[in-house]
Amino acid sequence: MTRLANKVVVLTGAGSGIGLAAVNLFAQQGAKLMLAGRNEAALASAVKMAGEGNAAYIVADVSKPEDNQRLIKMAEQKFGGIDAFVANAGVEGTTAAIVDYPVDVFDQVMAVNVRGVFLGLKYAIPALKKRAGGSIIITSSIGGIKARGQGNSAYIASKHAEIGLMRTASAECAPFNIRVNCVLPGPTDTRMMRNIEEGRSPGAPEKARDTIVSGLPLKRYATAQEIANLMLFLVSDESSICTGGVYAADGGLSAI
Repeated sequence: MTRLANKVVVLTGAGSGIGLAAVNLFAQQGAKLMLAGRNEAALASAVKMAGEGNAAYIVADVSKPEDNQRLIKMAEQKFGGIDAFVANAGVEGTTAAIVDYPVDVFDQVMAVNVRGVFLGLKYAIPALKKRAGGSIIITSSIGGIKARGQGNSAYIASKHAEIGLMRTASAECAPFNIRVNCVLPGPTDTRMMRNIEEGRSPGAPEKARDTIVSGLPLKRYATAQEIANLMLFLVSDESSICTGGVYAADGGLSAI
């Protein structure tokens, strides 16, 4: 039997990177998927990959309450309820020292990464209660426990805050058999990482990549598939005792 048979999973940030890898893996494992993101073409492609009878999407901005409400309502209407919610949408912001960091960019990062997760929890938890339990995963980052690099104050602050939201939610949700955990990817081979490399070494991103890789015990980036593998475990019933956890998938970076 597939590991997510008969489970309905709501996933934000589903159009690319880790989110897209999760869509593919979850679909292979039998899940029904309600996807959200900002790029409609990417979402439509993700639904096609998952199988149109097994997946649907809405274009949504996770920082808006009404979009989060609509996302959960659409999942309930199409699939009859939800069993898991994966708060994966996130932005990295720009690279600048705190004194030079644009206030509007800081606000945008916090709106998506923190407000967006808060709103997702706010509207997903009641739906999961209807199913007498389920799983919530928040995609944080190794930046949620370490201030790696320089010039990324908004991103680091937001990822620390996501862990705080997870810990609060895990305590509130335990009586309802809803498990809440964070996945902490380290450097991962995605578009976001390309942008971070360019920000750290404008015009020569390969130099930033070499520096980052040299500091990783495993000496390589993760693949999006490897992060999705961890998400699969946390969504599945195999992780039935796991809640309030911070799960690093970082090539050993958190150990040094």
